[in-house]
Amino acid sequence: MRHSHILLALFFALILATQARHHPHHKKHKHSSSSHSSDNNSNNNQSYASSSPSPSPSPSPGYDDNEAAPSPSPSSPSSEGDDNGSEIFDVRTFGAIGDGVGDDTKALKMAWDSACQSESAVNVVLLPRGFSFMVQSTIFTGPCQGALVLKVDGTLMAPNGPESWPNNTSRRQWLVFYRINNMSLQGSGAIDGRGQNWWDLPCKPHKGPNGTTLAGPCDSPVALRFFMSSNLSVQGLRIKNSPQFHFRFDGCKSVHVDSIFITSPSLSPNTDGIHIENTNDVRIYNSVISNGDDCVSIGTGCYDVDIKNITCGPSHGISIGSLGNHNSRACVSNITVRDSTIKASDNGVRIKTWQGGSGSVSRVTFTNIHMDTVRNPIIIDQFYCLSKECSNQTSAVLVSDIAYSNIKGTYDIRHPPMRFACSDSVPCTNLTLSDIELLPAQGDIVNDPFCWNAYGNLVTLTIPPVSCLIEGLPQSLPGNDLDRC
Repeated sequence: MRHSHILLALFFALILATQARHHPHHKKHKHSSSSHSSDNNSNNNQSYASSSPSPSPSPSPGYDDNEAAPSPSPSSPSSEGDDNGSEIFDVRTFGAIGDGVGDDTKALKMAWDSACQSESAVNVVLLPRGFSFMVQSTIFTGPCQGALVLKVDGTLMAPNGPESWPNNTSRRQWLVFYRINNMSLQGSGAIDGRGQNWWDLPCKPHKGPNGTTLAGPCDSPVALRFFMSSNLSVQGLRIKNSPQFHFRFDGCKSVHVDSIFITSPSLSPNTDGIHIENTNDVRIYNSVISNGDDCVSIGTGCYDVDIKNITCGPSHGISIGSLGNHNSRACVSNITVRDSTIKASDNGVRIKTWQGGSGSVSRVTFTNIHMDTVRNPIIIDQFYCLSKECSNQTSAVLVSDIAYSNIKGTYDIRHPPMRFACSDSVPCTNLTLSDIELLPAQGDIVNDPFCWNAYGNLVTLTIPPVSCLIEGLPQSLPGNDLDRC
């Protein structure tokens, strides 16, 4: 009889456990309390992130947009914690289907909200492998109780073009992360912006009928936008075919991007890989980016940025700017781009500003960069314009203290290998060049560099020789624009 009571108790316990596992709103066991400090949360988050190895920065196999989504696994959704204080929120537990067709927006949002409110040290929102989750434009808000990990092991998909975009949601952005501290976006899966139908829209001034010019831009969405957030990590993912920028960081602090792969066609418009603006303490490492615009673009208000071991191209290169549009003021400083390769791209390392702006770009280093058939390997363009209607203006963003070292490779012979086109009224100052060796990708004719109102010096001899830089400093510099930055 004693054995019968034991077996009966075990039977009811099994039934209750099964019901709890399949109920979408069940209470999860907490493995830690809210007394954890933010420093401990950060350490636990990093421990979770390091549990799976990061991919090396080499191209990974593609996946077919037209391929049917895999059938759901018969395994039950995970909702367990682990011994180090983390808790997993599987989106299937909250009703996600994962067939690539049904709308999983509500389920993902519910999983996020539950994880955000959890008092566990690290809370993992899981999109499991073998499923494709279609999600509409959504804003994920913080702050959250503990560290939060969005782990994409399956495929996360946007609606398929403008016709599938709901009329009552913003077309400027797809997924927004707002006021989040201590978040990691990681996983072995993929994020698909499904941008093909957006790219047919005119996103820049373009030719119209009978020689007219039609205005842009369009309202294609940014795929992933982080806004007013801090202590962010993006690691190990594949992101492809964003309608516009793949990543955008606005007003953020302490951003670490590592070992990601970004791909979109070379003619896809405005598909910058990573754009940062008003953001500081940024590290972008060990990644492969191939797209239709800048691999990395750095906007105003950015400082303390380190970019290392990037394979970039085909693309428009790695750019600071554009800055100073609409007579605006821009400040960018302490930027380093190093140990990287740029190939088959319109530009290599570029600084671009509009006429009429103010402020400064200063203390920038480009070092140990290999160029492979790049049209403009080294370029400063202070006459940046998207049409032929830009007029000369007397004010400009000051470009100063720019160092180029150990930049070698080949360039497209249709353009000069180095171009320093500085403002008529605000010259570039303190440009330094050392160990530059740029040869034509075809033929034996070496093009001369181009300089306009550019002051600097050569630390070593360069190939081709640069004889157009003006030594020393100009007799007068603009007011105090640099000091204001």
